[in-house]
Amino acid sequence: MAQTSLRPKKTALLVAQRIVSDIARGGHSIGDRLPPEHLMIQEYGVGRGVLRESLRFLELQGVISLKPGPGGGPVVQHPDSDVLATALTLLLQFEKAPFRTIVEARTALEPMMARLAANRMSDTAIAELKINVDETRLHMNDPQKFHDEIERFHDLVAKGSGNQLFGHLISALLGILDGTAMGIDYPEKQRIASCTIHEDIYDAIAAHDANRAQELMNVHIQAHARYTELEFKDVLDTPIQWNLLR
Repeated sequence: MAQTSLRPKKTALLVAQRIVSDIARGGHSIGDRLPPEHLMIQEYGVGRGVLRESLRFLELQGVISLKPGPGGGPVVQHPDSDVLATALTLLLQFEKAPFRTIVEARTALEPMMARLAANRMSDTAIAELKINVDETRLHMNDPQKFHDEIERFHDLVAKGSGNQLFGHLISALLGILDGTAMGIDYPEKQRIASCTIHEDIYDAIAAHDANRAQELMNVHIQAHARYTELEFKDVLDTPIQWNLLR
């Protein structure tokens, strides 16, 4: 059987990988400057054009920012979930996937995240979750603040699961399915119900009751899915599109 040869990676991407490895190995922190261009050209043995392509790629991935002018150059950043959200949005847009895809993914994933959070969440993270549920109740009549606190709750639970992928994935999914930007609103009855179930989930996580946390999150996410399906079916049927203004 003939062997399939793999296309070699572009030199610029290989250099980008080396730069990332050197950043990690060197223990660089956010805001640290990388060496000036002429030193990086010597270090990686490439021309100016290849190096600049590597740095532009890393800038797009959120690894560095490029400061212009004298004294500028590449500065270390920390990639966030926006990069993942953009990649997922573009993939789903080309698949013509509807926003319902995001709701279904959250329905499948979040109960397990709540279960893991009940087992793994630190006392500090639990205290932060308590502040969040209190703030959510406090801002129940402020649509934007209420929405922000509601999303933060799910983000905190995902990160509290101790699984880094879950944390980034939920942040990305929440970024794609921004209910307020899409015209989804929640009447008082729904806001009260959300506050109550969030408080119940918090109690289960604080008590390290994994079964209860998973059960309550499942009830919560299923109820949210039914509500949006009933009241905003047209929105859920809308194909996902990359929208920089959202």
